[in-house]
Amino acid sequence: MPESALYSIDTNVLMDWQARYYPADIFGSLVGRIDALIDAGRWRAPALVAEEVGAVGTDALKAWAKARKALFLPTAATLAGGLVIQGQFPGLRDAKAEFDEADAYVIALARQTGGIVITQETPAAEKNRPKRSHYIPDVCRDLGIPCINLLGFFRREGWEL
Repeated sequence: MPESALYSIDTNVLMDWQARYYPADIFGSLVGRIDALIDAGRWRAPALVAEEVGAVGTDALKAWAKARKALFLPTAATLAGGLVIQGQFPGLRDAKAEFDEADAYVIALARQTGGIVITQETPAAEKNRPKRSHYIPDVCRDLGIPCINLLGFFRREGWEL
């Protein structure tokens, strides 16, 4: 069993878990396991992640997120750190985004708490034609913040599905 790390969750993790790879109707035990981490204060996300889920999530994911308000920290909790990261890594922002993105705030939360970022993003160097110069794994690498994907999280926690 790993040490009790705080995980900072990117929006795409919730979408991939619930809608793409591990839907709750098939992997029902995941809901209980993740709820236990939320209750323990170990699975957290900035409020901007809730906004992104509201904008692009499935109806089931929106309902799940709405029922788990403790998952989402108020923007004020990560605002200063997120703004510093955005200033330091302007290539993290999508120039075509119509709203404030959660990426810098997800990283800021992990940085503030000594936590681990969970994201499904890949580094810019692994993309054929990256739209930006930096993605979450790039910034985490440069700042020395641990960053894993959803499968890496399952492995770290020792979960067998």
